[in-house]
Amino acid sequence: MGLPEQSGVWRAGGGSVWDVDAAILLIEDGSGDAVLIAEMLADSELDSGLTWCRTLAEARRFLSTCRTPSCVLLDLHLPDVHGLDAVTQLLDSSPDAAIVVLTGRAEADAGLSAVAAGAQDYLVKARLDPESLGRAVRYALQRKQVERAAAALRVNRLTAQENARLERGLLPVPLLLDGSFQAVARYEPGRAHGLLSGDFYDVVQTADGTVHAVIGDVSGHGAAEAALGVCLRVAWRTAVLCGTDQREQMGLLEQMLVAERADPRVFATVNSLVFSPDRRQVRALRAGHPGLLLRDGPDVRWIEPAHGMALGLLPGTCRWTTTVVPLPVDSHIVMFTDGLFEGHTGPDTRLGEDGLLAMAQESGTLPARAFVDTLVARAAHAASPYGGLADDVAVLHLGWLGDGAEGGSSAGSTSAAR
Repeated sequence: MGLPEQSGVWRAGGGSVWDVDAAILLIEDGSGDAVLIAEMLADSELDSGLTWCRTLAEARRFLSTCRTPSCVLLDLHLPDVHGLDAVTQLLDSSPDAAIVVLTGRAEADAGLSAVAAGAQDYLVKARLDPESLGRAVRYALQRKQVERAAAALRVNRLTAQENARLERGLLPVPLLLDGSFQAVARYEPGRAHGLLSGDFYDVVQTADGTVHAVIGDVSGHGAAEAALGVCLRVAWRTAVLCGTDQREQMGLLEQMLVAERADPRVFATVNSLVFSPDRRQVRALRAGHPGLLLRDGPDVRWIEPAHGMALGLLPGTCRWTTTVVPLPVDSHIVMFTDGLFEGHTGPDTRLGEDGLLAMAQESGTLPARAFVDTLVARAAHAASPYGGLADDVAVLHLGWLGDGAEGGSSAGSTSAAR
């Protein structure tokens, strides 16, 4: 059986038992060698089409439109490329193609060099037979599949390591000086983006006993947003420890955001709280962020401090204000990002702020850790028929403890081990 005079498509068939589910491409400028290879392929156990191209340029055009895995039988001596350059150029344009190099009898070293350059196998033309040709094609496709799987595994491993480093920055340990204050933290990644998130939080107690807390959400998802969240958290902690005023902190965070963001459309929402050491009040500053939950015994209510613009929307133009919130004895404040209430609970409905408040009121008698875990679990359960939590969730439960109560911080209950 022969090939047409011009490059084209030819079908192996007739009694073939191995369907390799791949396109076989022959790049060979010699008609005689092309006919020989085609006949051997027809006599092999493969069941696949054969496309013949005389030049590498023609082959690259074919591969650019091919939607199935490809095994390329590649001659190293072509009109438009010679030697190992044929392998490297082919891999540059079609990195997923499995390559079997065809060499002359005296070119065994060239075949080995081609394999070192990225080809899966090589065959000497003078020693070709249907069985060895069919086996080489099958093995090359399998080797390429293994290579792709190994490369994906390496990428996943590196991504996991990067995620772990980012988590250490995103999930800080609250800096509390004694056991008089309790900070319970919870972070839950949304379904679509694994561990990475632009959500961030932190809690710091200064030497005068004042407790500062922040929670924020960088728009978008991914490594860049997560890294930006880390930058903002570290900048906030530094500003607090340097004694910077609460409103000045927002200006510094906005400057940091504008300087570090890769896209001018990226912004961040922030809630900042300052618990006075007399335990009677908390000073709240809100920059585009949702409100707060105030737990007073078993009662839970939603509070809305004065609202200011999110960071980065109109840099340098906003002047944030603070709101003094009276703090009843033994009361606690819960801060969170909007992923907690934005999950779908119906085809066209979300949990919303009212739904979140209702859930919180039903759990008002629970202690801090159980309250936070229950709130997140119920929000996730309500959204589970519609894909679960669509966005990342960060929650902070904050408050002074009575005499003799166990204080400190609890930053556990994240979905990934730290």
